[in-house]
Amino acid sequence: MFYAVFLNNTNFFLVLLFFLASTGNSFAQPEETSSFRPALPGYQYKFPRDHFSHDDFRIEWWYYTGNLESKEGERFGYQMTFFRVALEGTKKIANPSKWKIDQIYFAHLTVTDIAGKKFHFFERINRKGLINAGARSDRFLVWNEDWVLTERGGAHRLKAIESGTGVDLKLIPVKDMVFHGKGGISRKGDQEGNASHYFSYTRMQTTGKVFIKGKAYEVTGTSWMDREFSSDQLNPKLVGWDWFSLKLDNNTEIMLYQLRQKDGGVDPFSSGTLVSPDSKSRHLVKDEFSVEVTGDWTSKKTNIIYPAGWVITLADFGTRLNIQPDLADQELSHLRSISGSYWEGSVSIEGTFEGRPVQGKGYVELVGYGKPLKQDLPE
Repeated sequence: MFYAVFLNNTNFFLVLLFFLASTGNSFAQPEETSSFRPALPGYQYKFPRDHFSHDDFRIEWWYYTGNLESKEGERFGYQMTFFRVALEGTKKIANPSKWKIDQIYFAHLTVTDIAGKKFHFFERINRKGLINAGARSDRFLVWNEDWVLTERGGAHRLKAIESGTGVDLKLIPVKDMVFHGKGGISRKGDQEGNASHYFSYTRMQTTGKVFIKGKAYEVTGTSWMDREFSSDQLNPKLVGWDWFSLKLDNNTEIMLYQLRQKDGGVDPFSSGTLVSPDSKSRHLVKDEFSVEVTGDWTSKKTNIIYPAGWVITLADFGTRLNIQPDLADQELSHLRSISGSYWEGSVSIEGTFEGRPVQGKGYVELVGYGKPLKQDLPE
């Protein structure tokens, strides 16, 4: 997720948008801003540490999407994202109030019931606390009340159920981790630090249960994990972005994000990653891919018009992919956490890769169609 937010994930901008929309300037502390660590070249990734919380960065998220199927053939999509946003710098304050809020935690959960033609979404917003929400910096554990992400024996475990709907899943990477951008940096703008540290497991074997209004479905399938952390602010030229995570049946994955500018253009820092079957990755710059919108959909809840169908072309790789939503209405509408709405949903893929027919599944995220991004934090 260009979280999103993503966003993001490609997810950086969504998380900051969540923070700005929900808090405005009320928690902003200009004198503290410089104490956050910027995302700069030279960062040395280390695992499992980088799965944990990075409290010296201002923004981060743990993002999962997947395409699943039951034994009876019912198909589902899901998104589960945990966000952490720091409201102050790392400088210690003498005699801090026990009511002091220095971290906000968001979480978004969606389940797409494709056969039932129903999209379910939920959100949570909490301050840091043992019962409320948190993310450990010494081990892989993230939670928002009883929505939990952890790791056991190399498997990621996701459990989030709300009003009888949600997921309880085990995810095991089947390909090596991929690092996006160049030199460990995924650039989002031309200013120093206007970037994120961004890595993914682009294909994870997934087993477990999907719950729809109390009914449990045993499922299998594949998932995609994104991790990003950063401290920078929004690029004021942007109005939003389109983000794609595509899993092809030839064991190739493609991540692309197209940053949309207020003047209608595509930002030059739009980019992506092509992942080959042997897990080798290649950074894609803006001029190496194109995104053509083939249709649209109007939300009855918000009246927002979203793209609904795309053709992605990678000319140098003989690749042309037709992407269609599995369900038109996969909009997270009127969210309290962002004072707005966005579209994030399961998609199906048909086309050619290196001239050969392929099919696939994936996820698309569409942000900034209802209202443009805002940069409310002080410079």
